[in-house]
Amino acid sequence: MRLSKTLPLVTACLAQPLAGQAPDSLALARRVVAAASLAAKEYALGVVPAGGQITQPEEVDEAKLFIQQAQFDVSGLPVAARANTHRTLSRIAQLLESLAPPDSVNRVTDSLVALITNAAGGPKVVEPLPSRPPSLERGAVVYRERCAACHGESGRGDGPKAKSLKGPPPANLADPQVLGNKSLLDIFRRIAVGTPGTAMPEFAEDVSAEDRWAVASYVGAMQYGGSATAAIFAAVRHQIDSALARRSDKIAVDAYMTFEQVETAIRAKNGGLASELEGNFAWLRTRVAKADDAERNTIRERLLAGLERAERVVADRPSGMSLFVASFFLLVREGFEAILIVAALMTFLAKAGASERRREVARGAWAAVGASVITWVLVELLLQVTPGQREMIEGATMLLAAAVLFYVSYWLLSKIEAAKWTAFVRGKMQSALSSGSGLALSAVAFLAVYREGFETILFYKALFTSAGSSSVPVVGGIAAGAVGLVAIYLLVNQLGLRVAMKPFFAVTGVMLYYMAFVFAGKGIAELQGAGMIPLTVIEGAPRIPVFGIYPTVESLIVQGLLLVLAIVAAVWAMRPKPKPSGAPSDGDLLRSQ
Repeated sequence: MRLSKTLPLVTACLAQPLAGQAPDSLALARRVVAAASLAAKEYALGVVPAGGQITQPEEVDEAKLFIQQAQFDVSGLPVAARANTHRTLSRIAQLLESLAPPDSVNRVTDSLVALITNAAGGPKVVEPLPSRPPSLERGAVVYRERCAACHGESGRGDGPKAKSLKGPPPANLADPQVLGNKSLLDIFRRIAVGTPGTAMPEFAEDVSAEDRWAVASYVGAMQYGGSATAAIFAAVRHQIDSALARRSDKIAVDAYMTFEQVETAIRAKNGGLASELEGNFAWLRTRVAKADDAERNTIRERLLAGLERAERVVADRPSGMSLFVASFFLLVREGFEAILIVAALMTFLAKAGASERRREVARGAWAAVGASVITWVLVELLLQVTPGQREMIEGATMLLAAAVLFYVSYWLLSKIEAAKWTAFVRGKMQSALSSGSGLALSAVAFLAVYREGFETILFYKALFTSAGSSSVPVVGGIAAGAVGLVAIYLLVNQLGLRVAMKPFFAVTGVMLYYMAFVFAGKGIAELQGAGMIPLTVIEGAPRIPVFGIYPTVESLIVQGLLLVLAIVAAVWAMRPKPKPSGAPSDGDLLRSQ
């Protein structure tokens, strides 16, 4: 089924009554269906699965109030349904009083919904699907007009009227514990019939069905930072678990219908993944009622792994500002180190009385810059001629970049390696100067600068891969970083500005570690997308793409290891240690010679 024909998250909506069906009667039928369904949901939250023990009394009390509310509307139902509805509601009330198992209440409630639905004209009348997806933009407007006064602008239950309300305070709609297990249909029904015993009124009469769906979507997305896509994926996962737990092919169909809201976007970016998920949903629909525990577990694992990959494809949108800042710091840090190297080489020549040979060093440095650009082009060509292995190469690149970034992010630690590197470069310079070869001097400069250039290429390749289609902020950061480098060069060389080295490398080191942490998570994600490493979903684990954090065992292990290494490295760097005689202080300042 296509999105234009169905809306997966929902199974109920207002509709035009059939011929001969009184509008008031149909409205009351919907109210009873909504109230009874909500009662079953609330009761299941407040009683243990086996029944007989209450865990959340307020949920049970609310369920009883919903049943009482439904009983008031029975007299307005279609004649064919009144008597049976009254008996069934009484039966549900008895089950609630006796603390029956929630599954028993659900079965009786399902029979009641079927009874009323048939009497009112069928599911297309009582529970039709909206003709188009709810608008989050419209939902935000309706929320501000109707809900924000009590629930607050961000949904945390802190609106200006909240303290003056009688009864329970408004719910915190941004708390996953409050809305995490409620579908869009549950929210829509709650908006329609209100909450008995609280200040939450019913809006079925004065808010159109379209606006109620819109605000329900907006409220449902609040716990995901306003992301409708994240809300859809969460709903799909919940429906899959419900279908498997209840062995219901109907709920399995609902789960696939929900998935259809994002299927088009997934197929546009990864057609193979979309087809794979379609096949797994078909497996779920056809086998959910008959499969044994092992098969159901396999179905669930494959669907959850596929949905995790799909959510990365359509929902990961890095912050433009974070990409810009990372790009800026990368170029400034790497460019400044290159400037330091060239300055050190020039200073060495001056002290050796060979200032006239600076041109040869400059020639080698500029050649290294050109070679770096060529290297970048070759890397891009490599990825274009091996499209089938692109994800694998990009994942490996990001992990390599993460490892190198982790190392260079610690100025205090890399000083030792930097000292060895400097000694090596000076030794090569001394040999080249003694030989009198201009080519040898240029080669030393080339080697020193190209090393920085290659690191920069590696880092930016990983950053562009992380950015995906959002490459404009990265390019903007490069432009701003270039301007910053020119400014630093002029200030140091023309004005003799002193640059505090330790604070500079400390600040940039923090940014580089952040990037290493992000690249580690995203590198694992790329390799999982390529099928190179397994994908094991951890339910309830956080998903924070801006930090490269995904709810999988593999990515969290790598990032956890990186975090532990960072702590060990920091402790090691801060330990007291004697300084050799004549060694420069960490607080030394750089100034042009």
